[in-house]
Amino acid sequence: MDLSFYKGKKVLITGHTGFKGSWLCRILVGAGAQVTGYSLTPPTEPNLFSMADVEDKMESVIGDIRDLAHLKEVFEKTQPEIVLHLAAQPIVRDSYKDPVYTYETNVMGTVNICECVRINPCVKSFLNVTTDKVYENKEWAWGYRENEPLDGYDPYSNSKSCSELVTHSYINSFFNDMPVAVSTARAGNVIGGGDFANDRIVPDCVRAALKKEDIIVRNPHSTRPYQHVLEPLAAYLLIAMKQYEDKSYAGFYNVGPDESDCITTGNLVDTFCAKWGEGLKWVNKYDGGPHEANFLKLDCSKLKTTFGWKPVWNFDTAIEKSVAWSKVYAAGGDIPACMDAQIAEFFDK
Repeated sequence: MDLSFYKGKKVLITGHTGFKGSWLCRILVGAGAQVTGYSLTPPTEPNLFSMADVEDKMESVIGDIRDLAHLKEVFEKTQPEIVLHLAAQPIVRDSYKDPVYTYETNVMGTVNICECVRINPCVKSFLNVTTDKVYENKEWAWGYRENEPLDGYDPYSNSKSCSELVTHSYINSFFNDMPVAVSTARAGNVIGGGDFANDRIVPDCVRAALKKEDIIVRNPHSTRPYQHVLEPLAAYLLIAMKQYEDKSYAGFYNVGPDESDCITTGNLVDTFCAKWGEGLKWVNKYDGGPHEANFLKLDCSKLKTTFGWKPVWNFDTAIEKSVAWSKVYAAGGDIPACMDAQIAEFFDK
């Protein structure tokens, strides 16, 4: 992945104030791209976007992905060449609490971004970021492939399945006859420094560590494809670059770790405690929450064979980098410098 491709490119990122979006802005600003972000205000306090020191180096637009008129104005003004759609309601448990908002954001938000791409011929490359949870989960032991049936169980997962179907329809109905390349990327669970979301395991670990409390783990036996946040972001940038240069690369891609890094939540927390030190430990306390899949893996053969892609950091390194970032944060250290150092190390590999 050669980030120099993005120097001078006009890139629009939806969801830029979120966890992944903030890291992505830092990468692209550092690469010299002309970055526009469209998103709600940062979803947490504290939040990574404020810490990443990118707001004055890009065009940051606060807007709702459900607001088609506003989104159209931003497209018309900025004329992006590359669009990376990350805006979403991303929390499974929150989708049970407010399914209507989840569907409005994840489904109609996709309709709106597809419509803006359709009516703006400036866009040459469009990537819709969904999730590994789009598949009909059969709780089997092997990884899901891109041609498996889509049918997420909970409102979040199902709304992302619908987002895929919306994109497929726009491809068949419009984009195939236009000079724009369109892909979706289905990424696994991401970890890394700066995630302050509720109901996510690494943020829960960090909060407990900073309070010097035991970590509460809801389901230590669930298996997930955990990867450092820079892994999918690098894959998104690779797909967007390749299909910009050659439309034949457009398609649907799983993005996840190697099978050896698909581990249980209990193993993740064990590793986090070992890396953090200070006698940190965890307790198993299932709280009887709503249904979540127990077993989930992705088969990423397509991404590997198409682009020669492979994961850079294994799970152990991903946790190590997450802990390192969190300790810089806890000490009141230089967050942008820490991010830049991790980005440089990752892309140098």
